[in-house]
Amino acid sequence: MSLVIRQIAIDGFRKFRTPFAIDDLTEGLNIVIEPNETGKSTLLEALRAAFFVRHTTRNQLAQSFAPYGEAVGPEIKVTFDVDGAPWSLTKRFLRSPSLEITGPQGRAQGDDAEARLNVLLGSVRDTSRGGDVSTYGALGLLWVGQTEALAVSGPGQIVRDTIASTLEAEVGSIMGGDAYRRVRQRIDAQYELYWSPSGQKRGRQNEARERSDAAEAAAREANERLAALERSFSELDAARGRLKIVQREIADETDAQARKDLVGSLEVARAAAQILSTRKAEREAAASKLKGLEDLQSRHAAAAISSDNATTALTTAQAKRTELREALSTAKGKAATAREELEAARSERQDARAALAAGEQALRLNRRQAATAAARRRHDELLKLEQLHRDATALAATAIPAKTIETLEANDRTVSQAQAIVDAGATRLALSGTTDGITIDGEPMAAGERTITRATHIVLGGAQLIVSPPAAAASAEETLAAALRKRRATLEELQLDDLAAARSRNEAARDAAAELRTLAARIEAATPADDTLPIAAGPEALKLFVADLESEASDSDSTLPDVTGLAAALDAADTKLARAEGTQDSAIAALRRVEEEDAPLALTEAGAVSDLANAANLLQEIEARPEWPSLDADLASARETAAEAAVRLENAKRDASAHDVAAINRKIDVIDARVRMAAETRIRLETEIARLEGTIESEGGLGLADRAAAAQEEVEAANAALQRVTEEADSLKLLRDTLESARNETAAKFVGPVAKRAKRYIAKLLPDCELTFSEDLALASVTRTGVDESCANLSRGTQEQLAVLTRIAFADLLLEQGKPVSLILDDPLVYSDDGRLDTMIEILTEAATRMQIILLTCRDRAFRHVPGKRIILGPTA
Repeated sequence: MSLVIRQIAIDGFRKFRTPFAIDDLTEGLNIVIEPNETGKSTLLEALRAAFFVRHTTRNQLAQSFAPYGEAVGPEIKVTFDVDGAPWSLTKRFLRSPSLEITGPQGRAQGDDAEARLNVLLGSVRDTSRGGDVSTYGALGLLWVGQTEALAVSGPGQIVRDTIASTLEAEVGSIMGGDAYRRVRQRIDAQYELYWSPSGQKRGRQNEARERSDAAEAAAREANERLAALERSFSELDAARGRLKIVQREIADETDAQARKDLVGSLEVARAAAQILSTRKAEREAAASKLKGLEDLQSRHAAAAISSDNATTALTTAQAKRTELREALSTAKGKAATAREELEAARSERQDARAALAAGEQALRLNRRQAATAAARRRHDELLKLEQLHRDATALAATAIPAKTIETLEANDRTVSQAQAIVDAGATRLALSGTTDGITIDGEPMAAGERTITRATHIVLGGAQLIVSPPAAAASAEETLAAALRKRRATLEELQLDDLAAARSRNEAARDAAAELRTLAARIEAATPADDTLPIAAGPEALKLFVADLESEASDSDSTLPDVTGLAAALDAADTKLARAEGTQDSAIAALRRVEEEDAPLALTEAGAVSDLANAANLLQEIEARPEWPSLDADLASARETAAEAAVRLENAKRDASAHDVAAINRKIDVIDARVRMAAETRIRLETEIARLEGTIESEGGLGLADRAAAAQEEVEAANAALQRVTEEADSLKLLRDTLESARNETAAKFVGPVAKRAKRYIAKLLPDCELTFSEDLALASVTRTGVDESCANLSRGTQEQLAVLTRIAFADLLLEQGKPVSLILDDPLVYSDDGRLDTMIEILTEAATRMQIILLTCRDRAFRHVPGKRIILGPTA
């Protein structure tokens, strides 16, 4: 049974914002070749939505059906045949969702229509958010979207069950049939009470485990409370014993007497420490007085030495400065002379530079005058050339368009043709001899020939002759007159005499146009850039310069200055200035050297004078002090006093070390801490004894021993129940695994027929190739020349080709079962080379004789030669 889609109509579905339809799809091969972004993939999505997506759903997939930015209800209409019977469906999403299906059994709507579609197509209800193709049945496998065939994958469970039903008779097994499923469902129902789908414990096992854990926790708590009560009795006896020991320690007077003795020793130690402090102060006072006297003595000695040194340095510096005074005077004179010569050289150089600048300015002025005269000449020439250019432009503008010339020529032809017609149908009269007394239409008739195109009256003496030409001559004459008027009007509009004048004017205009290019080149050559003035290139720059140019007096006849001589004079002045600068630099250097020798001597002299004055002042100040006259005697007395103070300090240190205040205080603190800890321990033990007595009183009457025994019995019962439930769960799991193993063994029997059917296609593509299918009927590997290759390791192109071929094989199996089958491939074989592409097209063409195939592709060159029905997407797509 084959499925043939006849018509698809879409309105408001993604990019199809306006109504769009495809008609006349055939039963065989249908090819849609259109560029990218024309809606090919959208057509496949619309078909999937029409057949498999619930009309009432508002999931993410359904929301994507509406065109971006529009709040409309996408609508799809499909007409199709199933086993030759016509069907049609109309489905609308989001806004006023609806579904109506019409078939051999009549019409159905809403959920009833959805159920009828699922039965017809072998699909199940899709509850996913993004669309699950495995729920679409056979068409989910055979309607292949973009990139969905780039990896070899197995069919879904629905297709596998259908194929298994098809092959049961062939493989001679019913494992996997209805009986198996009923047994398996009962076992799975029991299995789910004990195990999760991933094999984790749950349900009854967890309940039994929780009961066992709760019983063990209760027993543990009861035992712990019973043990705690027993520990309370032991701890109470121990606390009472420790309390008696602490009370004896508190009653002992030994620590109190020891502390009293230490307090007495503390007073003696404090007195010794006070004496030590006094001796330290006396020692420091004696040392300070001795140091002051010694410092005064050393300062006086240092001042005397400084005075002697300063006197010696001053004498030496004054002698050396006297020797340098004459050399310094000579150097200053030379520097003054060099400065005067330098000023004269600078003045001379400035005059030479001014003269050179004036000469160069005169030369530049002369050059500018010459350039200005040349610019005037070019300007005059430019004006002439521009006048010629304007004349040529005006003449070129008189050119008559080619269409107008054609019109004139057509008018001449029309006049000629009309004249010929008039001449052919007119009457000709020839008059010779004496013409006196002969008139024609009331006017004298001259000798010669005359053409008559209308009725004419001729008077010959007393007789009258009426000449009537044929009737056609009158119309011919009117035609000729109209043509003459038209030609005359056209010529007058162009101000021309005839066609020859028009052609002559065009020739003149053509020559003028050619002359324009020559004049433009001449104008460009006559207006070059001039850096002297300066003037940019181009006629506008030249005219602007001449327009702004004022009349300049021409000094072309005046004598130009000798710039070369002036430059030579400037060079000589530069040389003289350089020499003067060198002489001055030398004099300044000599003066600087003498000054450098004199400067340190002057500093030394000034420093010696300052040091001598400071030393004299310091000696005078020290000798004026009141202690200076008796300094030696006071210094000896201070040394004796300092020695005696040091001896007394050592004696005080020895006495103080024998009575250490800090050590005595530490001993007292130890005794106080021991007494305090004994009191705290007594209070803590009293509190602990009271707590234990209260615990024993409260816990002793609760029957903890009976509770512990009852909890232990519950633990044993819970463990027995857990063991029983575990054995049941393990038995169910073993039974389920055994059934699954048997099913897998049976399922392996189906692989052979599937591989046999797929091989006849794949052999055309990969000769001498053996196929290996997995238990879920997915192509797992291929074997070529003894080498086994996993499909996942094959190239993308080979994987795509194998995926398409296995789908064709599955389609054949489903056709044998009588399932509705059609094949839709969106952008197939994108990675195929030319040879394999031709082979795949042959296989698809052959398969199209058994089922409808729709190819959606953008590759015109690859599929343009393929025979089949061509479908064109309209401009609205």
